[in-house]
Amino acid sequence: MSDSIEVVSDHDIPPHYTSGELLGHPKGLFVLFMAEMWERFSYYGMRALLILYLTKHFLFADGKAALIYGSYTALVYLLPVLGGALADRYLGSRKAVTYGAILLVLGHFGMAFEGPPAIVDGVEVVRSETHLQIFYLSLALIIGGVAFLKANMSTIVGALYAQGDPRREGGFSIYYMGINLGAFAAAIACGYLGETYGWRYGFGLAGIGMLFGLIFFLKGQHLLEGHAEPPDPEALKKPAFMGLSTEFLIYLSGIAIVVVSWQLVQHQEFVGSMLNGSGALVLAGILAYGIWKCDREERGRLYVATFLTISSILFWALFEQAGSSLNLLTDRAVDRELMGGVIPASVFQSLNSAFIFTLAPLFAVMWVWLNKRRLEPSTPLKFGIAMLLVGAGFYALVFGMQTSGAGKIAMIWIVALYFLHTCGELCLSPVGLSMITKLSPARIVGFMMGVWFLASAFANYVAGQIARMTSSETVGGEIVDMVAAKANYAAVYSQVGQYALIAGIVLIVLTPILKRFSHGIH
Repeated sequence: MSDSIEVVSDHDIPPHYTSGELLGHPKGLFVLFMAEMWERFSYYGMRALLILYLTKHFLFADGKAALIYGSYTALVYLLPVLGGALADRYLGSRKAVTYGAILLVLGHFGMAFEGPPAIVDGVEVVRSETHLQIFYLSLALIIGGVAFLKANMSTIVGALYAQGDPRREGGFSIYYMGINLGAFAAAIACGYLGETYGWRYGFGLAGIGMLFGLIFFLKGQHLLEGHAEPPDPEALKKPAFMGLSTEFLIYLSGIAIVVVSWQLVQHQEFVGSMLNGSGALVLAGILAYGIWKCDREERGRLYVATFLTISSILFWALFEQAGSSLNLLTDRAVDRELMGGVIPASVFQSLNSAFIFTLAPLFAVMWVWLNKRRLEPSTPLKFGIAMLLVGAGFYALVFGMQTSGAGKIAMIWIVALYFLHTCGELCLSPVGLSMITKLSPARIVGFMMGVWFLASAFANYVAGQIARMTSSETVGGEIVDMVAAKANYAAVYSQVGQYALIAGIVLIVLTPILKRFSHGIH
């Protein structure tokens, strides 16, 4: 947001940065870097433990645990559409992020109330209903918090750079590195504490991380140069309904989101229907907006952004197996012994972040180097490469399964999968965030950032369905038939890997057409 009352985007930001620069980038980028690093510490710390917590503490069957996990992560990515729109039109990114962070702190600390573990009584599993409801409510608070925080943090990053600034994608890569620094530390610290000493310690540490993120964001407001302020501060204070201000009503809507989400995470089948309905409405709205509100060039760019956003669904559906089916596979079927000890399964979640931490600077430099020589792949081509890499990762793991016989899978194959998936992620995720801010009309950039996360919501729900297909027969969390379980994993992963390779080839073939409709911005 600018200092005026008009909603602006990166298209309108002047090239001069009054707050100065650090390492060639606006100082505000590093405020967002630190705030998002701690927010991601909290989110990924909980994520590393969630599927294991569901299957080991509450003793949910694999299929049910995958549905809960998929529905939760889908809602996490669905609701930023609403949060982005509210921030664009009324609240501004700063207030939205602050409110979201408060909800997140409450949710992560709520996860620390684990209660007694479930027990098997004959053929039934007995769980503490009170603590199960606390668990669902905590998930709902996290969902509500992310709704107000996620899209708006990325929007502020885009607002720090002028249109055509060659540092933009490098800036998003640096920001993305901050995300993964937090995720890396979380998987190790929260994962190790949760699996070794008790779930409450891992989840509690995640809550502390979120609190740090809120503090960093509040302390660095002056370096954001007013880009995160409400478009019309006075309008927020005016009574809108029954004497209540618009701002207060928006905060009440956040509470309503939490209450609704509390019920949705317990009724997973309804989440899929809601996603289909939401997606249809959003797509129709984008098409209509392009026809009636955009000129020819804006419309072409908007539709390219929408197409690439939809294409990202397959990538994320496969990539997000990391937190569900791949996490369970690592726990049960991967040889995790190293130097006389056993690495907790959740710690392997840090591999993706470790690879991003080391590779993101190289990718950022590589894009700039190629750009100067007019050799940088366009955004659609990068998306196609990402699809090929995520498919190759699954094929590498399947090869490891096939060569392991009746025993456990060698650790190197799960490492290879994460390496290939990470390279794919670096070709798509920071590039995708930058693509949204470049191709979207300035008037709806926050909304379109929310649409990007809506696509991720679809992907996470689909990811839950794929994980459900890989479920194995277990007793007390242990696989009954290892050979049959590995064969099922191999069959599912081979199929989805093939889909990814086909999608990658299609995107590469369509790249010239998509570049033409981008009208010089690609």
